[in-house]
Amino acid sequence: RHMAEESSSSSSPAASSQQQHQQQLKNKSLLISSVAVGHHANGLTKAASSTVSSFANSKPGSAKKLVIKNFKDKPKLPENYTDETWQKLKEAVEAIQNSTSIKYNLEELYQAVENLCSYKISANLYKQLRQICEDHIKAQIHQFREYPLTESLFIYKCWQDHCRQMIMIRSIFLFLDRTYVLQNSMLPSIWDMGLELFRTHIISDQKVQNKTIDGILLLIERERNGEAIDRSLLRSLLSMLSDLQIYQDSFEHRFLEETNRLYAAEGQRLMQEREVPEYLHHVNKRLEEEADRIITYLDQSTQKPLIATVEKQLLGEHLTAILQKGLNHLLDENRIQDLSLLYQLFSRVRGGVQVLLQHWIEYIKAFGSTIVINPEKDKTMVQELLDFKDKVDHIIDVCFLKNEKFVNAMKEAFETFINKRPNKPAELIVGMATPIFSYSVYIYLPTVFSTAFFDCFFLIIKTSLIECGAAFTSKLEGMFKDMELSKDIMIQFKQYMQNQNVPGNIELTVNILTMGYWPTYVPMEVHLPPEMVKLQEIFKTFYLGKHSGRKLQWQSTLGHCVLKAEFKEGKKELQVSLFQTLVLLMFNEGEEFSLEEIKQATGIEDGELRRTLQSLACGKARVLTKSPKGKDVEDGDKFTCNDDFRHKLFRIKINQIQMKETVEEQASTTERVFQDRQYQIDAAIVRIMKMRKTLSHNLLVSEVYNQLKFPVKPADLKKRIESLIDRDYMERDKENPNQYNYIA
Repeated sequence: RHMAEESSSSSSPAASSQQQHQQQLKNKSLLISSVAVGHHANGLTKAASSTVSSFANSKPGSAKKLVIKNFKDKPKLPENYTDETWQKLKEAVEAIQNSTSIKYNLEELYQAVENLCSYKISANLYKQLRQICEDHIKAQIHQFREYPLTESLFIYKCWQDHCRQMIMIRSIFLFLDRTYVLQNSMLPSIWDMGLELFRTHIISDQKVQNKTIDGILLLIERERNGEAIDRSLLRSLLSMLSDLQIYQDSFEHRFLEETNRLYAAEGQRLMQEREVPEYLHHVNKRLEEEADRIITYLDQSTQKPLIATVEKQLLGEHLTAILQKGLNHLLDENRIQDLSLLYQLFSRVRGGVQVLLQHWIEYIKAFGSTIVINPEKDKTMVQELLDFKDKVDHIIDVCFLKNEKFVNAMKEAFETFINKRPNKPAELIVGMATPIFSYSVYIYLPTVFSTAFFDCFFLIIKTSLIECGAAFTSKLEGMFKDMELSKDIMIQFKQYMQNQNVPGNIELTVNILTMGYWPTYVPMEVHLPPEMVKLQEIFKTFYLGKHSGRKLQWQSTLGHCVLKAEFKEGKKELQVSLFQTLVLLMFNEGEEFSLEEIKQATGIEDGELRRTLQSLACGKARVLTKSPKGKDVEDGDKFTCNDDFRHKLFRIKINQIQMKETVEEQASTTERVFQDRQYQIDAAIVRIMKMRKTLSHNLLVSEVYNQLKFPVKPADLKKRIESLIDRDYMERDKENPNQYNYIA
């Protein structure tokens, strides 16, 4: 080895003897001798030649310096050293490849590689190493070509052996890898060189590659068919392909083709064999399985194309077929979970939500039309519309995640089918609005005053009574505001009641409505039970204590109650009006009462009482028995409690029988509807004329019909045109009476 060493002697006192100084020089000579001694390592001999500088400042007592310089001539390798060393290294590599013991110490082999690299033999050493590795891999190719397709484990074991061998070989040739290879960017590292050789001579062989990929695809196919496979083996094989950088080119392309073919056939077959809910659950299961494969053994790069393939073949190709086959059934049966899954799956496919939206609109129009168009359903039309609106709202909120497009589509669909039958829906809703909105305070919130009612009623108001003026709009907004404020008042009242010692277990619900917003209604004085009167007084005290100066007027006409009743069949809950409640409570005090006795005890007006008794004794839910039997209530009729009453529901709603609308009332309602609509007709005509300036009668009528969302009789439309001419919004053309001109 080349050495340079510097030494300094310690200074001597002036009184030191000459003998001590000579001893110091002797020590220096010993140091020089030790440096110049010949040195052997791994067969290399280095010449013992060196140059020693003269002493400086050699005066007694001064510091002495000794400088040793490097060899002038580089040591030479012994004869045949390169060949002998390579032979050792070759034997070691072959022993590793053949899984036999290595004769030489690994440290000695590492040192040998370092020595060869120090003497500019790196290029040849790398070339020889590559050649021996390549020869070994080439010799194995016949094994790979002959192994059976199902033996995927064989190639994996060979790959494992190859990786293990290359790790050991690299550890021996590490000095070569970190010096020569690192300095030559064009050369692959020893590990990459091993991968390249395996890829070039083994995996790139068409026969071997086909067998490997076929084996992997066979394992995946078996798993998709429900068989249990060795997933760790599959993960290792695919990891091998990724390491060899052939995953996408050799495997992924074929894998996606097979996936596409499998699910295309499966989608066609299952759409024929299974019902829509079952098919949707199968699709969801398949998507979960493929997502699990990506996590477990597939490369992440495969995720997007794989999921897209499954979605396309199982969903995208069958969007319309799925909806045509099963959407109506799911909606009719109110299958909330299945509808949620349907929306979730359709949201994954481009255009899926839009197709679902179109079928959603068609369903609402079709179902709503069956309610509106059939005259036999006039008595129940409003209630059915409310129930239907409540149902579709729930589906939008829960299943369609409150998607605004579905909300708007629902509103447009309601507008369309409500106007399929001229006037009648508007008549019914206006007729219903008159009694419902004609009170200030009532005891129990009627069933019709649900969220669905207000949404549906507001929608019908929009379509049937459009453009009624700002006064109507402000009153309608006030109605809704009253309902919201009443909710807050009742929360405070319940807290107030907790501090009151009130006997009984009656729960009171009151809605405070501003009289200016609601039509007036003549209150009916009835004889309430003492418990109810007590609760009214408590609420009055509570409310006026917070809002002094206000006046409360109770509207018992529209009060509702829930009664608990016990029959032979068992306990039931009856949801009834206040008038029905007063009648039924009498039977706690006696077994039989006549019409006159009930009238005197309750104070209910005669006509209202007869309809009330008719609903209880002659309707579908007959909780009372009338004697003599008949459809109408006559003077002298007697009533008893029907202890044998049976019903499949626990809570039964007994509807009050409404007064039939007379011909005069119907005509009045129709006239009110037209009066409200005429403003929208006028506005539509003016808009069209302002834009077109001049227009013939037939074209004007045609465009007005296109803009309006409700039907109008030609005679009524003509009246509105004449009215606008009289008010100088437009004029007839002087030369052509069938043509109109807009007046700016």
